[in-house]
Amino acid sequence: MSGLHNGRDVFEYALLKVVPRVERGEMINAGVVVYCRARRFVEARTHLDEARLLALDPTVDVAGVQVALGAVEGVCAGGARAGQAADEDPGQRFRWLIAPRSTIVQPGPVHTGLTVDPTVEAERLLELLVR
Repeated sequence: MSGLHNGRDVFEYALLKVVPRVERGEMINAGVVVYCRARRFVEARTHLDEARLLALDPTVDVAGVQVALGAVEGVCAGGARAGQAADEDPGQRFRWLIAPRSTIVQPGPVHTGLTVDPTVEAERLLELLVR
């Protein structure tokens, strides 16, 4: 498939949003999950701007949010860090992570693109959309 796109592969990504008070709907971007089926690749990159988060809700459990973001990274990494998803393939782990939920860390809509290197793409998207 990559030959059809000049050496680039299709990838999908979703932002990870932190919504400290779900009823208010205010959020900050705190990460990105990137999936590339052709490369059997799934990875999360996260960055939590604690000052911005505390501006939305001074009572938010920052440590708890960091743990939740770390859990997303663990599911992507697979193996023991993935918990119940350890035996799932990268695509199944990605689909599980992007399923809508009403928790403090929520996935955004899925977007697609073409990339030569999904690892580089994950870092580029983190810089562009989160930092």
